[in-house]
Amino acid sequence: MPIKDDVRPYLDELTAIRRDFHAHPELGFEEERTSRIVAEKLKEYGADEVHTGIARTGVVGVVRGKGGSNRAVGLRADMDCLPMDEVNTFEHRSVHPGRMHACGHDGHTTMLLGAARYLAEHRDAFDGIVYLYFQPAEEGRAGGRVMVEDGLFERFDVEQVYGMHNMPGLPLGEIAMRSGPCMASADEFEIRVFGRGSHGAMPHVSRDPVIVGSSIVMALQSIVSRRVDPIEEAVVSVTQFHAGSAFNVIPEEAVLRGTCRSFLPSVRDLLESELRRVATNVAAAYDARAEVTYMRNYPATINTPAETETAAMVARAVVGEAKVQTDAAPKMGAEDFSYMLNERPGAYIWLGNGMPGEKGGAMVHTPQYDFNDNAIPYGVSFWAQLVETVLPVER
Repeated sequence: MPIKDDVRPYLDELTAIRRDFHAHPELGFEEERTSRIVAEKLKEYGADEVHTGIARTGVVGVVRGKGGSNRAVGLRADMDCLPMDEVNTFEHRSVHPGRMHACGHDGHTTMLLGAARYLAEHRDAFDGIVYLYFQPAEEGRAGGRVMVEDGLFERFDVEQVYGMHNMPGLPLGEIAMRSGPCMASADEFEIRVFGRGSHGAMPHVSRDPVIVGSSIVMALQSIVSRRVDPIEEAVVSVTQFHAGSAFNVIPEEAVLRGTCRSFLPSVRDLLESELRRVATNVAAAYDARAEVTYMRNYPATINTPAETETAAMVARAVVGEAKVQTDAAPKMGAEDFSYMLNERPGAYIWLGNGMPGEKGGAMVHTPQYDFNDNAIPYGVSFWAQLVETVLPVER
């Protein structure tokens, strides 16, 4: 069965909602307007319960099927935007300079609202409880972790939890996923190099932190190439190098910052220990000193096998066998849906947003990006069919 026919009558309304969200983006934990609209729409659409203030600005909607079962499934959408300027010129572009829905969370929120409406209108099609998790602050502020810490699964417990993200570069009407690790962990580090400053004309009396820092940058590249098993995946990226303030002064200090990404906990541990060892020892070789601060952020997003197969079966029912990938390549980006998957089995899937050069083809996190409204019926139908599959009515 393809896109559900009962979804089609309210696609125009959902498109309008999505574009309104896009025009009024809000940063993580600041989604006051978005959360208010989500709560209002959930009530309008017939949700049995609407809970607000979860992880500050999060919302949880509850829709119960007709059968009376206490089995439950969770569906998650993120709501926040990115702190960047938009260059698009269409009418629904951001009205807030420095804020933009450049990752499609406006579309994710809208598709879950559409699913809420469908499920409330078709309670006889499933037996159990659907918890609709509208999560704040996915973009670097770990709203998923905060929701879990705020008692999400104690208050709205589920057997399985699912997340969905649009994917530019995947054709519209296609769905992709993989069992096991699908998104990397993302950690941050800061290396502060302490040397000895001097006049630029007298480098011999210095312990130049710029030289030390440069050597550390190069040495860090050996971690992945020579310490990580080639069969495993890892990335160490130095993305900032700050030192000095004058042309003729060798500074006292330099600061390096960057990220480490991996899929396996063992590799994650290795990256941290090796980064500390390399930085401190290289600095010591120059008679300088390095202090390393390592911050573990989002863990790897790991899909459980049974739930991934369920998602694949549902996807085939919605878009057809030929348009479902079950061996999609893992991504080195990170996702705080991982915190929910650490607590309950589930799966994270990618929904086609369009190919490069086409509508919806601009990559996420770019100022040209826009969620493809034509993807809305696929996302809503997937959520609806997933609920009907996971919480079937006994005939």
